[in-house]
Amino acid sequence: MIKTEEGAILKSDFTPRKEFEFTCGHYTLQLGRRTMLMGILNVTCDSFSNDGIYKSPEKAADLALEMVQKGADIIDVGGESTRPGAQPVSAEEQITRVLPVIKRLVRNVDVPVSVDTTKSEVAQAALDQGASIVNDISGLKFDSQMPKIIAQFDAGCILMHIKGTPQTMQQRPFYDSLIADIYSSLEKSVSQAVDAGIRSDGIIIDPGIGFGKTTEHNLQIIKKLNTFSRLNLPILIGTSRKSFIGNILNLPVQKRILGTAATVVAAIFNGAHIVRVHDVEAISQVVKMGDAILNS
Repeated sequence: MIKTEEGAILKSDFTPRKEFEFTCGHYTLQLGRRTMLMGILNVTCDSFSNDGIYKSPEKAADLALEMVQKGADIIDVGGESTRPGAQPVSAEEQITRVLPVIKRLVRNVDVPVSVDTTKSEVAQAALDQGASIVNDISGLKFDSQMPKIIAQFDAGCILMHIKGTPQTMQQRPFYDSLIADIYSSLEKSVSQAVDAGIRSDGIIIDPGIGFGKTTEHNLQIIKKLNTFSRLNLPILIGTSRKSFIGNILNLPVQKRILGTAATVVAAIFNGAHIVRVHDVEAISQVVKMGDAILNS
C-alpha cells in the first residue's frame, strides 16, 4: 500500500503469491517462495515444437540432466503429443517410449520426475519405476482409473483443463464465461481427486493454455490467472512456444522464446507457482528477474 501526498491510498498491482507445500512421492517442494521450472522432455516423433527425442532414451536422459543443471526443478516426460489434431498413442507405445527414460532419470537426477499422460496404465508403469507426479491434461476426465492409481502411489498430480480432446479442441472453442467455466471444471477435477484419496497437498492446477482456447482466451487466462488462486492450490502454467504467441508475433515455433518470456513474467505476477518450459536456461533468468520484482 502506498500513501500519496494527498492522502489517497493506492494498491499494488501484484497480489502476494500464496505459499504451499507440495508433496509427491518422497519429495516435498516449497512452492511460492520462488517460481519453479518444469522442463519439458518429449519422447515423441511428432512434438509441435519439433524437440521430440524419439527412440533414444540415452539422449533423452542426457537432455533432462542438462535441464536440471540449468535450473529445472521438475522434469516432465511425455510419450504422446497433445498438439491440436495429434493422433492418440496407445498405452503400450507410450510405456515403450517413456519407461526407459524414466528409469535412467530417477537414477541420475535428484528432482521429481513427472509423466505426462492421460492413461492410467502409463501412469502406473511410470510411478512403479520412480516417477513422482502424473501430469494429466484431461484433469482426470479421460480415464476413470487414473485417480485410484495416483492415490495408490501417493503421487502428486497436475490437473489441467481441456475443452474437448487434442483431436477436437481447436475446432472453434466457445465458452459461456471463460474464466468461470475453467474454474468450475478444475474445481470438479480437484473434488474427484480428493474423493479418490489423492492428498490435497499433492494437487496442482493448470488452466490449460492452448487446450481448447483461442488466442484471446489464452491472453485472458494469463491476465486473470490470479482468479484460480481461490481454489487454494498451486498454479502451473504452460505457455512455452505455443501457437498464440506465434499468432501475435507472426513467428515460427523455434523463434518464440522472447514471446514465451513475456508470458512467463505476466504469469508470475498473476500467481503462477510453476512454469512448464522447453528453454530452461533462458527462462530461468526470466524467472529470477520476475521473482525479484514480485518479492521486492
